[in-house]
Amino acid sequence: MRMTDLGISLALLALIVLICEATRKLISHLFSRKDYGIYLMEIVSTYQLCACTHELKVLGEVGRIEPQIGLTMTYIITVVHILTFHGAFCNPNAALESVYRKNITGISAIARIGCMFIGGKAAYLIAPHIWFIGLSDHHLRHARFGFKCFSPINGSLLEAAGVEIACTFAVQATVMHLHKVNKRFHAHVIATVITALVFSGGHISGAVFNPVLAFSVQFPCSGHTFLEYSLVYWLGPVTGMAMCILLFDKVIPFVFGKSTTGLGFPVQKKIQ
Repeated sequence: MRMTDLGISLALLALIVLICEATRKLISHLFSRKDYGIYLMEIVSTYQLCACTHELKVLGEVGRIEPQIGLTMTYIITVVHILTFHGAFCNPNAALESVYRKNITGISAIARIGCMFIGGKAAYLIAPHIWFIGLSDHHLRHARFGFKCFSPINGSLLEAAGVEIACTFAVQATVMHLHKVNKRFHAHVIATVITALVFSGGHISGAVFNPVLAFSVQFPCSGHTFLEYSLVYWLGPVTGMAMCILLFDKVIPFVFGKSTTGLGFPVQKKIQ
């Protein structure tokens, strides 16, 4: 792959983040006293997450970048997402957990999840129009083949679901214990964990562990049915989150007679 093409993708990622950040600033200014401002934030921030992931996916699958470059970009863009989301969940699991902890109502969670899927769908619909411009060779190749993508699942459905469960469990456990780490390192700790999980589990399931991100990036790909994708990318992450919360909030406190986690870091910071 030419360095020029890599530079174009980097510039495109930066442009997506800058436009979304400017939109968030505008939303904050116009709707600072309106409750529905956070719902607009969910749409914009989820769009940013999914749009950037679409570009990274094409860069890896069509551009054939070296794995170490891909992982480095995954780490950097994850840090950027965490630092720019401004309270948006961008992950249905985070909204469900927040309902469990009584931080938001069920109605609010449903509305925010709906906004996430709007943002994810928008990223899926807009991405081909950007690629069609042909800014780089891998965009041109992707357009030439009709923007087709194929299932990232390389094992059985149970193996792929197991990877998504394990990855979600690991990220959830990290977030629940993040209060033990200096706050300025929070984004880097989460990004490190996510990058390590992508490296270790990506070849089996794609290591998405975010239902709305999977809906935008993986569900349109051929190779498996909607129901099969739902099993892996929706049921898997929800199960992983539930298992982690059950272990650290119920089982371990019951065994040792006290809480072992605490919630010094807001669940809104979870992005994968």
